[in-house]
Amino acid sequence: MIGQYSLLSADDLYIFNEGTHYRLYDKLGAHLRQIQGVDGTYFAVWAPNAQYVSVIGEFNSWDPGTMPLSQQGRSGIWEGFVPGLGNGTLYKYHVASRYGLYGVEKADPFAFAAEMPPRTASVVWDLSYSWNDSDWMSSRRNHQSIDHPISIYEVHLGSWRRPGESSSQFLTYRELAVQLADYVKMTGFTHVELLPVMEHPFYGSWGYQTTSYFAPTRRYGEPQDFMWLIDYLHQNGIGVILDWVPSHFPNDEHSLGYFDGTHLYEHQDPRQGLHQDWNTLVFNYGRNEVRSFLVSSALFWLDKYHADGLRVDAVASMLYLDYSRNEGEWIPNEFGGRENLDAIRFLRTMNEQVYKHYPDVQMIAEESTAWPMVSRPTYVGGLGFGLKWDMGWMHDTLKYFSMDSIYRRFHHGQLTFRGLYAFSENFVLPLSHDEVVYGKRSLLDKMPGDGWQKFANLRLLLGYMYAQPGKKLVFMGGEFGQGLEWSHDHGLNWELLQLPQHHGLQLWVADLNRLYREHPAMHRADSHPEGFEWVDCHDADTSTLSFLRKAMEPAAQAVLAVFNFTPVPRHGYRIGVPHPGFWREILNSDAAFYGGSGQGNAGGAETDTVCAHGRSQSLSLTLPPLAAVFFRLEA
Repeated sequence: MIGQYSLLSADDLYIFNEGTHYRLYDKLGAHLRQIQGVDGTYFAVWAPNAQYVSVIGEFNSWDPGTMPLSQQGRSGIWEGFVPGLGNGTLYKYHVASRYGLYGVEKADPFAFAAEMPPRTASVVWDLSYSWNDSDWMSSRRNHQSIDHPISIYEVHLGSWRRPGESSSQFLTYRELAVQLADYVKMTGFTHVELLPVMEHPFYGSWGYQTTSYFAPTRRYGEPQDFMWLIDYLHQNGIGVILDWVPSHFPNDEHSLGYFDGTHLYEHQDPRQGLHQDWNTLVFNYGRNEVRSFLVSSALFWLDKYHADGLRVDAVASMLYLDYSRNEGEWIPNEFGGRENLDAIRFLRTMNEQVYKHYPDVQMIAEESTAWPMVSRPTYVGGLGFGLKWDMGWMHDTLKYFSMDSIYRRFHHGQLTFRGLYAFSENFVLPLSHDEVVYGKRSLLDKMPGDGWQKFANLRLLLGYMYAQPGKKLVFMGGEFGQGLEWSHDHGLNWELLQLPQHHGLQLWVADLNRLYREHPAMHRADSHPEGFEWVDCHDADTSTLSFLRKAMEPAAQAVLAVFNFTPVPRHGYRIGVPHPGFWREILNSDAAFYGGSGQGNAGGAETDTVCAHGRSQSLSLTLPPLAAVFFRLEA
């Protein structure tokens, strides 16, 4: 029998219905408890329009009539305690609506664990874990604030590596932890960003169709195994950002959709509640309890799993009521506009709560439009994110690089346009998974020219990205020149690293990460205009660019970055510099050990008293073909 017991106080119920309960995972869902000396599990689920809710599982032969839950006042919450149910118990809720004959088996929206897909039951789970990452947690502000280097390696856990030759098996969270930590340290990235690990029924969605907002996928192990992965990465000095999807959810029957016979989590009107691009459902951000659910999910991963930040997917689709809709397919807001006012309020509330409780994390928006002040505080009218993906830079730059070099002189503005807005937000420069799927080709295959030029162009692209103001993101495989498009059904082609050009590209990325980390000028002012200064942005005829990165610190030396976007070497190319002396060449993508032709400046160049670019001192440089070259004034 179900005994009478509640985790929910009157205050819990009030702030839940008010929309300001942000730790719902401590109250709703399934919680192991001992009541009057009896071990069991307490269940609580929100289903305000249900006529009847019961817990079902193997323990009662999935019979909906044996273990009914009781309503908790007028809160819409059903709850009860079931003696004898322990850790690992499979369960669902049977929900019968008060409207019509609708009755369905639902997974628990607050479950801490889920059954291995394609099975869909929830699992009673104890999240106890002994963490060993106190050094990281106490100092992580120094690893990921705006003025520190953030270089992100984006990873899909199911296809980064596969065990043996089998494409149908996965490495476990613990196996991935060791291999991933070693690799990230070798290549010099500061963070990993994991494509959504929250449970999802369709593996091919890459996690972007989430059904369990509080449970990591069982494909790679149990919840504590995922904790161990994050713990291990932290112990190795690597931050962990989780991709998180509050923009839509799948319409699978066992999931959130039509939960109690009504459109509880989603809008009823398909002009608001149906995402046409993905045939998924859109959260009703105007509903108090839905906001509590989503904010609680965000805080949950930072609390229970020590995540160092969340990358919020598809923010643009949340902000605009007419997103991907034609005229007549959307409903204007109360002022007649296209802005989703409820979503805006939700995003601001979410970011305020996250930074209130975890001020040393980063909230990152994937926002693809020119919506203003995405990464500005809410108290000045912003959305409150810490960082925003610069999708404009990504599109312009990849379009430019895909052109044969003979045409690039006519499209020079695609490289320089970013200078007009580079500091309007705190940007991340993403070369993400979205750019290497669905016929878009791998980064290497996007590059024009013969085999040598493709690698030279990709080294140049990556060098140009690391030189630009903003944090960095590279999707797995891009760092060594994966030849094929990414496939979630296969591991990366690691055997390519036996080939000199691929291995050289990997070395180049490792050295770029070292340059970015070790030179304050390359990261300290990533989001400040004082940290960037053009030397020459006008030489379209030769398709070259040059600029300075500065740290705004008296003792920090500026770094000069020069780029030749053609396969023609430029000898005696004059560059004006701010200070006289010897400017050492500290990195050159054309070096032979990266796979280049070996041209350069014999270690550096001494200034001449020749005016150039408005400066009294200048350098006469060799610019290698399709190359990025970095210099620093010798102290």
